[in-house]
Amino acid sequence: MARPIVLSNGSLHVGINRFGMVHDFFYPYVGLENHSTAGAMRHRIGVWVDYEFSWLDDNTWVIEQTYRENTLMGITKAHCERLGVSLEFNDTVDSEYDAFLRSISVTNTHDKPREIRLFLHQVFRISNSLSGDTAQYLPGESAILNYKGHRAFVVGAANHQGQSFDQYAMGVFGIEGKEGTFRDAEDGELSGNPVEHGHVDSVVRCSFTVEPQASGTVNYWVACGKTTQNAILLHRQLIRDTVAHRMSVTEQSWRYWLGKSETLRASIDPEFQASFTKSLLITKSHIDSRGGVIASTDTTMLNYSRDAYTYCWPRDGAYALWPLLRLGYRDELQRFFEFCRRGLSTDGFLNHKYQSDGAIGSSWHPYIYAGKPEPPIQEDETAIVLYMCGEYYRETNDQFFLKQYYDGFIKKMANFLASYIDHDTKLPHPSYDLWEEKFLTSTYTVATVYGALVAAIELAEKANDPDSAVAWQAVADDIAAAAKTTLYNKERKFFYKGIRAGGGEIYYDDVIDLSSFYGAFMFGLFAIDSEEVTASYETICQEFGVCVDGCDVTPMPRYEKDTYDAVDAKGSNPWFITTLWLAQYYFEIDKPENARAILAWVRDKMLPSGVLSEQIHPYNGSFISVAPLTWSQAEYINALLDMVAHPMPDKATS
Repeated sequence: MARPIVLSNGSLHVGINRFGMVHDFFYPYVGLENHSTAGAMRHRIGVWVDYEFSWLDDNTWVIEQTYRENTLMGITKAHCERLGVSLEFNDTVDSEYDAFLRSISVTNTHDKPREIRLFLHQVFRISNSLSGDTAQYLPGESAILNYKGHRAFVVGAANHQGQSFDQYAMGVFGIEGKEGTFRDAEDGELSGNPVEHGHVDSVVRCSFTVEPQASGTVNYWVACGKTTQNAILLHRQLIRDTVAHRMSVTEQSWRYWLGKSETLRASIDPEFQASFTKSLLITKSHIDSRGGVIASTDTTMLNYSRDAYTYCWPRDGAYALWPLLRLGYRDELQRFFEFCRRGLSTDGFLNHKYQSDGAIGSSWHPYIYAGKPEPPIQEDETAIVLYMCGEYYRETNDQFFLKQYYDGFIKKMANFLASYIDHDTKLPHPSYDLWEEKFLTSTYTVATVYGALVAAIELAEKANDPDSAVAWQAVADDIAAAAKTTLYNKERKFFYKGIRAGGGEIYYDDVIDLSSFYGAFMFGLFAIDSEEVTASYETICQEFGVCVDGCDVTPMPRYEKDTYDAVDAKGSNPWFITTLWLAQYYFEIDKPENARAILAWVRDKMLPSGVLSEQIHPYNGSFISVAPLTWSQAEYINALLDMVAHPMPDKATS
């Protein structure tokens, strides 16, 4: 299940599922410490009216979801014909306070006044633990306190008349044979149990009479703190400020942040502007205020897999921030570089992935390969961060950045890349490829290392370090020369996925991988009009059935016979990332009409909220794997920025 709505302020991040229910609740980092993790742990919403009850996920509600224009504020509209009730949720995470805010409009669509009871359920598994949580009613605060250790969450709610919730109940959730106290709501009444501990949930009820074809409002909030006292104080602050005021402040905050990119955003074709802005805001929602950029906060895959994407891969982070740099944002890049500098190994490489607090993330890469010690890394991750340092300096000419980061970060990474070379091939030493599957010297990694060293050479010259520039230039020249004789498969007329040397022989992997094609031209290893790049594009067209002009878009897989999440034995689900790489190639070779067709196809595949997944079903077009995926959103933004730089011929002459 995707998260059509994601909300964040850089420390509190909330994911809302397709029923309008809170399904992920990260605090105090984006992507770390999910206190409501996947599975059945959704914060349910129920309605009782005329002695009938319904939860929003019981398939009797018609639900629509999007964002308020130019904000990271979610709108969920739900209507139940059977009950004659419509709900509209306006949701956000406060831009200044660590608080989730929800304003709910409840409409009576019948022709008589009716009492409507709205039930708001919350279930926390604090710090991802299965025991030791406490939920208790605070009579002096008219609130529910959930806490354990250094994490506390205070829940409050009040209707449009200013009356707090009129009933509550605490109970046991998912243990001792009990589903949860949410079941207590289904008769319209709550037990009033004031405390429970262990694995717990709670429900509050707001009741009011609604006139025919009229509406009432319930404001709901969750105040977060690292102590119970801090959470209670924030709860009081929200009551004083009012939810409406805090939502107004947050709306203005998002519009101010978007204002930094207004000039370029205004240059986007009008039919793509809304999806562009949504993608930009969704990307921003995955950036922690301390620099980590999370691949995806959608934890649905935990229902059937060992882990989620709630980590900062340096590669994903760099790709996510690349379009932000092009749009004029600086703070996010600076914090990311600082995050990476903190995580840099003493040898000068970045690890597989990191938690958003900077700790090394989980990995399936061993420290040994074929009986020999090998660092469990993907070398392209170090390379692309170094490459982005070069891009950042070219855009900003930031002398303070160069002085601050050159010796202990830029130079350290460049020295590692320049030394991590296979002496037989003159190409980078094998490491795991960008898809995290094969240990080899991949064409994509060679390309990123080459591009990174070229960037480092320019930075060395600016930093008055000519000796390093000369040394790195020699390595870059060797890589470029070796690539031209080693990495192109003349039989398949495509770049090898990669090679691995050993025992005086070279093993060639001839799988057609879109990353080999993209990396080769994007990072300057091969000229975009070279015979190798041109022939590789033609091979892509032949192998994947790409219709070059005037027909339907053919979405691209990662590579041929890719089995990851494959829906059948044929393999190779389409990915948004690789399809958008093809669009970027079209812009570079002056075929904007082809690129535009891809962009329109991607836009039309988005959820109404603008969310893109990692993969799509090859037959029915439904989303597969996480949604949103930050990298997918970022490549869409990048391709639209390329459209501004390469307009259609009629627009170029108008």
